[in-house]
Amino acid sequence: MGETITFWVLAVVSVGAALGMVFNRKAVYSALMLGTVMLCLAVMYAVQDAPFLAAVQIIVYTGAVMMLFLFVLMLVGVDSSDSLVETLKGQRFWAAIAAIGFAVLIIVAVGNAVFAPQAGLESAVGTAGYIRSLALLLFTKYVFAFEITSALLITAALGAMVLAHRERLTEKATQKDLSRARFLGDRPSPLPGPGTYARNNAIDMPALLPDGSVAEDSVNRYIARYDVEQGHLPEDPRLAEAIQHKAEEDSK
Repeated sequence: MGETITFWVLAVVSVGAALGMVFNRKAVYSALMLGTVMLCLAVMYAVQDAPFLAAVQIIVYTGAVMMLFLFVLMLVGVDSSDSLVETLKGQRFWAAIAAIGFAVLIIVAVGNAVFAPQAGLESAVGTAGYIRSLALLLFTKYVFAFEITSALLITAALGAMVLAHRERLTEKATQKDLSRARFLGDRPSPLPGPGTYARNNAIDMPALLPDGSVAEDSVNRYIARYDVEQGHLPEDPRLAEAIQHKAEEDSK
């Protein structure tokens, strides 16, 4: 009875988290929803007397793989806009074919699990034990598929490294070059920090120069855009106008 209740509760949570992962517009929220699905799957493994799979699910997938996803999101950025241009010819057609094939595979797998005769855990494991039986299947009957999967993962990692690598078109600027370009530019001195000579020391508050004018370069363009979108503008019309102007420059 407890196993049935646990299954239905986790099933509802898993399906809800999976739908939230697919339809959520925030990449970080989608990653958290994926972590919820993985944790629910680990609990289901534990309920089905599979502690090894439950531990692997938490340590490998929920721990390592989820941290990898979040690390990639931190590197790429959650505010980067997705390109709608189809870079590969026929990409959508083959993606639709792959989706149909995956759906057929899921239907066949679920049908086999529901309508096929159940062998039971004891008869499937035998006298060798759960972990030993799993190891025997992986490294004897399914060793070829296991090695092919490992090769595919390594190939995917190498492909990602090749695609992410970019050849430098110009020589890397040295400290001397950067210093020379700085003094030859319009502003040899550093930019004023936010809140300098102002009535507020917040990071989104533009600095006031000694003559009382507003230094628009003192506010980060991402913070200015966020303030405009959320309506967090200062009461001073000069400061509010400076933030709006900075946000408009970033949107161009």
